[in-house]
Amino acid sequence: MEFQGYFDNPTTLTILILVVAVGLHHVSGIIVAGIVQRVMRPHGLETKADNNKRKDTLRNIFSATARLAIWIIAVSTILGLLHFNLAPIATGAGFVGIIIGIGAQATIRDYLAGISILIENQYRVGDIVTLSGGTIGMGTSGLVEEITLRITKLRDLDGTLNIVRNGEASVITNRTYKYSSVVLDVGVSYDSDIDVVEKVMNAVGKDMKKDDVLGSKINEPIAFFRVDQFAASSVVVKAVGKVTPAAQWEIAGEYRRRLLKAFAKEGIEIALPQVVVHQKT
Repeated sequence: MEFQGYFDNPTTLTILILVVAVGLHHVSGIIVAGIVQRVMRPHGLETKADNNKRKDTLRNIFSATARLAIWIIAVSTILGLLHFNLAPIATGAGFVGIIIGIGAQATIRDYLAGISILIENQYRVGDIVTLSGGTIGMGTSGLVEEITLRITKLRDLDGTLNIVRNGEASVITNRTYKYSSVVLDVGVSYDSDIDVVEKVMNAVGKDMKKDDVLGSKINEPIAFFRVDQFAASSVVVKAVGKVTPAAQWEIAGEYRRRLLKAFAKEGIEIALPQVVVHQKT
């Protein structure tokens, strides 16, 4: 009975609550760190420093949130033990919270989207992405220069810096995740020997793979894929290959340059639009 009465003492309970709150305050960081470690999906191309930076960002955010919740609960419980009337404060806080919540819905959505981007590793600094949907419309593309919980900064080819709120992007197109593909359409004349065309295209791709400078950027050499269509003035053949992230434009440009020379050497004509005029006699 004495032991039970000991815990009926408000002062004792207050001290106990404070001790538990302090303990949870310190332990919460360890718990959150473990959760972040488990839910994070690593990116095959990110460095250890980048991975640790992402973990630290998430750990700090969730730890601060958890600690705030712990102290709110602890203080509320202590005030209840002291028979402090919380109803007027709760009513006022609830009213203010509703007003703030209505005005901050978009901001909260941006932060939640930012957390999802970091946890799921949808894209990272250095990736080339297109963000579309919502008020963005058809999309904004560029090199990711910075990611925060609220915004993403994209630098496009013209040098323009586009700032996109994370909550506005409902569709994310990452063009440099793990690898990039080269897809080329080449139009040759109808009198070209397709077997020779295939042989030349494959040879150019293999030579590029052996190149001392470009070879390290090519995962799978560009090669003849198929006869894609019969166009008005040409037979369109498709070539495909895999390269390292963001190298597809450089590799594709060099492949076209070399292919033009190889076609000229083999007498293969790259078709131009033609118009046949019939003159009335």
